[in-house]
Amino acid sequence: MNVLPMYPRLISSRIAEAMADTPVVLLAGPRQAGKTTLVRQVADSGLRYLTLDDELTRLSAREDPVGMIRSLDRAVIDEIQRAPQLLLAIKKSVDEDRRLGRFLLTGSANVMALPTVADSLAGRMETLSLLPLSQNEIEGQTTNWLDTVFAGQWPKPMASAGTPDLVERVLRGGYPEALSRSTAKRRTAWARQYLDAIVARDVRDIAGIDKLDQLPRFLQALAQTAGQMCNYTQLAGQVGLDGKTAAKYIGVFEQMYLLKRVDVWARNRLNRVVKTPKLQFIDSGLLAALLDLTANEVNQDRSRFGKVLETFVFSELLKHTTTADGDYHLLYYRDADKAEVDVVIENAAGQLVGVEVKATATVKARDLRGLKKLSGLAGNRFKMGILLYDGSETMPLGPGLWAVPLSTLWGDLQLTTPGLGLL
Repeated sequence: MNVLPMYPRLISSRIAEAMADTPVVLLAGPRQAGKTTLVRQVADSGLRYLTLDDELTRLSAREDPVGMIRSLDRAVIDEIQRAPQLLLAIKKSVDEDRRLGRFLLTGSANVMALPTVADSLAGRMETLSLLPLSQNEIEGQTTNWLDTVFAGQWPKPMASAGTPDLVERVLRGGYPEALSRSTAKRRTAWARQYLDAIVARDVRDIAGIDKLDQLPRFLQALAQTAGQMCNYTQLAGQVGLDGKTAAKYIGVFEQMYLLKRVDVWARNRLNRVVKTPKLQFIDSGLLAALLDLTANEVNQDRSRFGKVLETFVFSELLKHTTTADGDYHLLYYRDADKAEVDVVIENAAGQLVGVEVKATATVKARDLRGLKKLSGLAGNRFKMGILLYDGSETMPLGPGLWAVPLSTLWGDLQLTTPGLGLL
């Protein structure tokens, strides 16, 4: 019998910390990201394990949520979004018994966005995110790229950084099940079945959408515009949807952790609200499957690889936000002159690091246009501009600007410190 390899999950210590001082902990993230494996390890330490994927357990939760929770002392409850009425029963139980670490929940949909749920456990529950495996976790590394970069450093690149290695990493994504498949063909087959299963099962639990046949077509259309500013109402019209339905569908995909809305960076925070966000897919492997992008195509023509690589980098940075010591927000920059920065990272103090992604080993002066524009606008809040590229050398490109290998995203513990005078 084949067994999936066990990868160390960097969120594990955060779960332990949260359960030590909070009555309820929710581990949220997409299906098949590894939540069940992780919480079952916690359950082995004395918590009863229940999953709402089990039909009888789900029926009990829906018919008598208060009675079910009353029967539990301390428990792990898997896939809480399948019976969100349990959350009110948990609130009642916790209000009567405030012991710490009583309930560890998982959710494959953003249950905090569900009606009546958002405020039910305020002050009683801490939410942590578990996304698909980061390259750090795959490589057994622990360095947090965001923390080190904002400290004026970056991890040393992995020695194996090279084009074939990069392409494979990007196209396979981070889902443990996909990584266990031995060929690209098998990984693509898994990705397509995964997407079909989410639409067939989980969307019904959270959205009450009748015409499920429209969802896959709209998701395919969104894949074509990944990482771009887009008129989503117009795009929806091309697949026979109205603007209101399109907005609802995008919200559902966000709740299922397939997509994330990324706001624009602006000096005036109000402008972030009124300007068009762009959508990023959470996993580059799923995006590649939707686009039917293969390694053979990438090796012959990189024209479609760039946006999937950008998705890959965004996803890696997003994963680092979930385990970082600092608090970081991922944005993007684009102005009326079409100067762009793929990812703008803002810390709690308002300092910025701009990240531009380059799919080749060749860096040209025009690649720095967006970073220079952002630097000028941000002024002393601009910490550093980094052009991530498919090479192996870290090189200065001007005041505060650096060309840095993509492989530093999963680099080892040895850190490199740039010239401090440039920061």
